[in-house]
Amino acid sequence: MGRKIHLVIADDVRLFRKGIRFLLERDDAIQVDFEANNGLELIAYLRANKAQLPDIVVTDLDMPELNGVEAAKLIHTEFPSLKVVALTGYFSKSCVLNMIHLGASCYLPKSALPEDVVTAIKEVHELGFCYTNEVLKYIHDDLANNNGKPVKCDFDESYLTSREKEVLQLICNQLTTTEIADKLCISPRTVEGHRNNLLLKTESKNVAGLVTYAIKNNLLDLLA
Repeated sequence: MGRKIHLVIADDVRLFRKGIRFLLERDDAIQVDFEANNGLELIAYLRANKAQLPDIVVTDLDMPELNGVEAAKLIHTEFPSLKVVALTGYFSKSCVLNMIHLGASCYLPKSALPEDVVTAIKEVHELGFCYTNEVLKYIHDDLANNNGKPVKCDFDESYLTSREKEVLQLICNQLTTTEIADKLCISPRTVEGHRNNLLLKTESKNVAGLVTYAIKNNLLDLLA
């Protein structure tokens, strides 16, 4: 048997982390070298082990301290040869494309079958990537409709601009388009542009969806 595939797992849920490690190491070809509780622990481990990096990092997106998207940015810059597999409960189009643009070799939902995860790890190691049909469709649509421009998701620190956050706050405060325009000294047409961008970025269908998104992501200043 040849050299094992060496992995590092990053996930803040200890039970899931231990479970996926047990699942993967049942295969004799796979060895987990380290478990990180968040992105900061992951990056610290990689920096301390530059001389003997793992083959693949398996990471969640939603983690404290440093999330999977921001960790992937650092990996892409500091360890470009390291393959990243996103294994997460978030499967929105924007999250998938964001990670693909950051160089992720694979994007899998946590609901994936155990054998599919093992197969994906092996394909990433052998071929350099493993994309499901759904992910391939997202990539195709992105190239057709967005010219391959970088896509951001809500785990990206620069996902919403400061102006968009201002408009979102005022929308949640139930101000009209005209009132928002007057308050921010911009035109109503510009306000509508920001509102449309917010709907698109957050994948919301209406203003109620924007309010729900803002509350869920702690973006509201309740004293404003």
